[in-house]
Amino acid sequence: MVTIVGRRIVYTDHLIFRLMCRNIPYDLPKFILENAKEFYYDTKTNHYIALSRIEYRGKQRDMIVVFEINDEIYLITIHPIKNEQKRRRIKSSRWRCVKVRL
Repeated sequence: MVTIVGRRIVYTDHLIFRLMCRNIPYDLPKFILENAKEFYYDTKTNHYIALSRIEYRGKQRDMIVVFEINDEIYLITIHPIKNEQKRRRIKSSRWRCVKVRL
């Protein structure tokens, strides 16, 4: 189990750039992290993934936030993901389901 309780959340420069490029509200990455129903560990990148279904550009979409956990939680990037991409990454064992304590 991964614990993120009480850790400061830090937005990386790359995340801020992606928020601007994709016209994503500033608070959305933190919201996704704190309200995600699904968490994964990406064995290829060694990062964690928080996944939530949200409204984005007028449609309900799965959106992921990629993050690292150290003394603080570093949010690295955010983007929508298609169901097929998610399915393939889980099936190939690239993404492994993890439990996260918020």
